[in-house]
Amino acid sequence: MTRKTLCTALLLTVFATGWAQQLPLYLDESQPIEKRVDDALRRMTLDEKIAVIHAQSKFSSPGVKRLGFPDFWTDDGPHGVRPDVLWDEWEQAGQTNDSCVAFPALTCLAATWNPKLSLLYGESLGEEALYRGKNMILGPGVNIFRTPLNGRNFEYMGEDPYLASRMVVPYVQGLQNKGVAACVKHYALNNDEENRHQVNVVVSDRALHEIYLPAFKAAVTEGKAWGIMGAYNLYKNQHNCHNAIMLNKILKTDWQFDGVVVSDWGGCHNTEEAVYNGLDMEFGSWTDGLTMGATNAYDKYYLALAYKQGIKEGRYTTKELDEKVRRVLRLFFRTTMNRQRGYGFLCSESHYAAARKIAGEGIVLLKNDNQVLPISPSAQPRLLVVGENAIKMMTVGGGSSSLKVQREISPLDGLRAVFKNVDYERGYVGDTGGQYNGVTTGQDLSEKRDADQLIADAVAKAREADYVIVFGGLNKSDYQDSEGHDRQEYGLPYAQDRLIEALAAVNKNLVYVNISGNPAALPWLKSVAAVVQGWFIGSEAGEALTDVISGEVNPSGKLPFTWVADLNDVPAHRLGTYPGTWREDHQIIDEEYKEGVFVGYRAVEKYKTRPLFAFGHGLSYTTFRLGKAQADKQAITGDEPLHVTLTVSNTGNRAGAEVVQLYIHDVKASVERPAKELKAFEKVFLQPGESKEVTFTIDRQALSFYDETQQQWTAEPGAFEALVGTSSAQIASRVKFTLK
Repeated sequence: MTRKTLCTALLLTVFATGWAQQLPLYLDESQPIEKRVDDALRRMTLDEKIAVIHAQSKFSSPGVKRLGFPDFWTDDGPHGVRPDVLWDEWEQAGQTNDSCVAFPALTCLAATWNPKLSLLYGESLGEEALYRGKNMILGPGVNIFRTPLNGRNFEYMGEDPYLASRMVVPYVQGLQNKGVAACVKHYALNNDEENRHQVNVVVSDRALHEIYLPAFKAAVTEGKAWGIMGAYNLYKNQHNCHNAIMLNKILKTDWQFDGVVVSDWGGCHNTEEAVYNGLDMEFGSWTDGLTMGATNAYDKYYLALAYKQGIKEGRYTTKELDEKVRRVLRLFFRTTMNRQRGYGFLCSESHYAAARKIAGEGIVLLKNDNQVLPISPSAQPRLLVVGENAIKMMTVGGGSSSLKVQREISPLDGLRAVFKNVDYERGYVGDTGGQYNGVTTGQDLSEKRDADQLIADAVAKAREADYVIVFGGLNKSDYQDSEGHDRQEYGLPYAQDRLIEALAAVNKNLVYVNISGNPAALPWLKSVAAVVQGWFIGSEAGEALTDVISGEVNPSGKLPFTWVADLNDVPAHRLGTYPGTWREDHQIIDEEYKEGVFVGYRAVEKYKTRPLFAFGHGLSYTTFRLGKAQADKQAITGDEPLHVTLTVSNTGNRAGAEVVQLYIHDVKASVERPAKELKAFEKVFLQPGESKEVTFTIDRQALSFYDETQQQWTAEPGAFEALVGTSSAQIASRVKFTLK
């Protein structure tokens, strides 16, 4: 009997034996969930209650078999459903039916600036999870880009709290529409990977509430997320998996979160704090001899025998336990006990189409001198493709988001399917490996030529090519875009700069495609004709990138972060606060966020830096004109919103999309505020010559800052400006108004 049919079988047994009138209330789906939770809770023994709040394997927790509750299965996301691993090991189980579609990394999703695609993403991922028998996907991630060295930035949604908020809500809704719980991570302040278990973040209340919490709050209060994953790091000297302020006060009291708090794997450190400070389900702990390869040690978890023994000895009451179990049962009724869920499907045509669509809208055209792009296949140009990232699989590696895919189309194969004359040169050697937890790419990337010879061979062919397309950037190896470590430098690895400079010297039609989840230094930027940000875009990488390069898709992606020219332009590095300072006992690192709210584009004008590419920047193969913005009133009160309207026109000869962005500037405030803050945006699709009217609504919340003295959001009366443009650096129109 499968887990999914267990509840159904129990119901059929009840009716078949003729005592349907005695059907337990918790099995009656016509009853409200809270009544069913109460009924089930009353029937559970102490052992059953303890069991459901901690893991029984690497990725599952037990249900209540006596009452017909199936086991609960989680799995890593957020870009696809991770391959199954052995019960007690991290190595893959060796199954043949657990391949998946790899969807674009969340940096690419954020770069679409299209919430409708977030919904499609969540629904598609939910269908794959259902087919695989997964009840919770460990994602999405919404930690803020504080430094471009963060190895896990590729899993997150950029530097701006408003953009991340608008993109995370439909993702959560789409996933949970399919009956699969989202587990939004990593709550909170998990903004770098190095020494992540020891970092104690010191941050102002204002920066916490304005920058680092809004996306989590939106996921909970608007998306109604069923799960939140605590982060590894500490805040106010308490680990975030059992942090009284983060979990009890902010999440469960202020935001009225009714789901479960799940520990990150190994994020629980103390039974007493776990009992009282808001943790509901404990996974992956390494304590009392339990190591990353130990077997059958789950009873030694902090919320297992130690908790049970404490209750029996009177050190804890069952009040906190019942609250945890109540939340877990609520999760069960939303997922494993929801008989209305579908069955899902895996690797379908619709999922590949969704992945390709999201990738196509997320790819960002950063530079395009002399309209070198798009390149028309009909002209039969001679293309030279250079770079390891043109052939290297990127779905394997990077940490917990590593996948086992049914297929991954490389950029080189994607181009060769459309263009007739495509040659290839390696150019540089990066990571010749290709395995993670037993999943291997099967690629042989060994290379006998040295760096000088690789460059010489590429340059020789570049002289004869009509276009040179270099696929470079980062990969998912340690100390690049990968969980567990941060990058060690802002520059490109593997001597790529020397390669690109040599190629640019012999061919003026050089297109650089950056494959990464992070920006990097580009010292040769003026020497290349075009730059494309290609992200990690999963199964359809080659086809999606070829769509943009060939012009089949008109690029419409916009950067979800500021692409700085130099690492010192990032406040965390300028102010010397990253990666923090070890305490004398060398157990904890204190990392002070001295920059406060001035993260990303908010810091550009404060420190008068010049980024290579601004937040929100992205070019198109067509042109757009923004009309003058108009407000429906000159002054508003706290109860009536302001409406800002403008016309957007496609003045070119291709269909395309522009992202209109509205920022707010507080002319005079009692606290230092950024020169502009994103508060609205809309992606507008237009045919050549077409125009559309766009209206933004600005309410009191959009004008507010977090007042630390009052511990609440405050909008001060006075003069404001609404700034409308196509990036944080391209403001086309300003509207002045007053808040009375």
